[in-house]
Parts: sequence; C-alpha cells; structure tokens
Amino acid sequence: MKVSVDEEKCCGAGQCVMIAPEVFDQRDEDGVVVLLDAQPDAGLHDQVREAASVCPAAAIALSEDE
Repeated sequence: MKVSVDEEKCCGAGQCVMIAPEVFDQRDEDGVVVLLDAQPDAGLHDQVREAASVCPAAAIALSEDE
C-alpha cells in the first residue's frame, strides 16, 4: 500500500490522526495533515483504509498495488 495526501484539500479535522497515528499527524499551526509513513506495514492497512474513508475532505489517496 502507498499513501499520499493532498494538503490543499485537508480541512484539519484530525480523523486520520485519531485512527492511524502511526501514519498521520497534524501541523501545529493549522492542523493540516502530515504523512508520517507513505508505505505503512500491512498491520496498519485496515486503519489507513478507514482513515481515508472517513476523511471529510477526501485528502487521503491510497494505492493498493503491491
């Protein structure tokens, strides 16, 4: 799995950070998403999929090609 984020779309809701804190964080000044791990371990894939699905701005994109 490869993860990418569109910082321009991000509204700073923080759902991704609450669901997958090993993969996502937020900038302190504006709450915009920070991608910590673009290729997370398989054990985190379900959490990353959930984070992408609940993102209100659809700022998280996943590529499942492995």
